[in-house]
Amino acid sequence: MKSIGALLVAGVLASAALASSSASSRTVPCDEVILATKWPYVGSRNPAHRYRTVLDAVSVPPAYMQQVEPTGEKPWSHWRKAGLDVRATAPTVTITVPKAWRTRAAIAWGYGGTGVHHTLRLTGCGSDPAAGDAYSGGFYLSVPSACVPLIFRVGDRTATVRFGVGRRC
Repeated sequence: MKSIGALLVAGVLASAALASSSASSRTVPCDEVILATKWPYVGSRNPAHRYRTVLDAVSVPPAYMQQVEPTGEKPWSHWRKAGLDVRATAPTVTITVPKAWRTRAAIAWGYGGTGVHHTLRLTGCGSDPAAGDAYSGGFYLSVPSACVPLIFRVGDRTATVRFGVGRRC
């Protein structure tokens, strides 16, 4: 297991490269899955830190994530690492930062992309409905904390989920 310090340094270094890029849209390929999990992924035994299942296709970080790290870069001056888990048999999951939030928040999941994004597409990468695919990444903010809404779409179903990044919603 990597140390928290090493993860923070990696996040800050990644954010420096990402901060200089404009936000965009990206399809994350299956070769960027970092871990196979049991579906649904719940994370912690502590209810306050459990992941939430959205549209029976993706497990998302808890409603409140306390620790936010400064990046020293503009416009994305703050970063919160938070993985994501997609059901192995899920159709395409589209995650979008609403237009009104695009100067305040951006997202990044997966290893291979450059830049932060306002829209990401992830697809299940397997055939076992009891398995999930984990991706590293998280939230970029232009402010120290925010209650960030993300729109999740699977087929014709959508759900807006709020994330307290550095503060409660």
